[in-house]
Amino acid sequence: MDFNHKPIMLDECIDFLDIKPSGTYMDCTLGGGGHSMAIAERLNTEGLLIGIDQDPNAIKAAGDRLKTYGSRVTLVRDNFVNLDKVVQELDIKRIDGFLFDLGISSPQVDQAERGFSYQHDAELDMRMNPDQTPSAKDLVNELSEEELARVIKKFGEENWAARIAKFIVEFRQEERITTTGQLVDIIKKAIPARARKAGPHPAKRTFQALRIAVNNELEILPQAIKQAVDLLNINGRIVIISFHSLEDRIVKQTFKEMNQTCTCPPGFPICICSAEQRLKIITKKPVTARIQELEDNPRARSAKVRAAERL
Repeated sequence: MDFNHKPIMLDECIDFLDIKPSGTYMDCTLGGGGHSMAIAERLNTEGLLIGIDQDPNAIKAAGDRLKTYGSRVTLVRDNFVNLDKVVQELDIKRIDGFLFDLGISSPQVDQAERGFSYQHDAELDMRMNPDQTPSAKDLVNELSEEELARVIKKFGEENWAARIAKFIVEFRQEERITTTGQLVDIIKKAIPARARKAGPHPAKRTFQALRIAVNNELEILPQAIKQAVDLLNINGRIVIISFHSLEDRIVKQTFKEMNQTCTCPPGFPICICSAEQRLKIITKKPVTARIQELEDNPRARSAKVRAAERL
């Protein structure tokens, strides 16, 4: 399947990045290359776009789409938690703008064999980097009931987490869980019928939780944001698209920490923390998709964009 992905809130992201034609920019979640293409189009021969993705399918597909830009584009297969290493290996000192499009891309969901979707029966996997371990199948078969409940509650914000974990453990005592279809059936049995009548698909929150846990998405996010800010040129921009409250909360809090001038308790006679304000927050509130985009691309409905500028 072609790795096509309609870029979310493209115009807003490009505006916030305030692209300089000869600047250096990094798309930390390359995906299908939609955002990257829009950045590359605005660069001259002195400009550079670095695209990062841990998914080899994304690197290949984006490489095909972006090859017309030649030396203006460099693609790297890696995780964005390794920004320091990536720029060091490329011998680049400073970046003029970072873009993060968090979460899962449409092609990863749509390719049933990747095991991300609760809409298709396939092998349970959910790894963005197919070389890494563990997979979702490993987690549901090996975590204790208490650990499963914690993961599903923490990362999925699922009210029925404890009951779902109990049903998973009971099922696997008789048979190993290997497919998305098996897991969906278990979740549906665990959640009472009255609770399944309203709201999203009953498996949505559990699948989200397992995907986040498998790919370590939330734990690495603050570290990646701080690395990016360290690498930004003065007046450089960082733009982040998030898709659920857990991601957005981390982005908001990390930006807030870097926007503070002093962290000493109120009433201290002198500042002893030596904190330095490093970011100016551009978006006081997250920016959401316009009505027209929501009509054209329903997957944008939960997107929130936050942007900040290096001081």
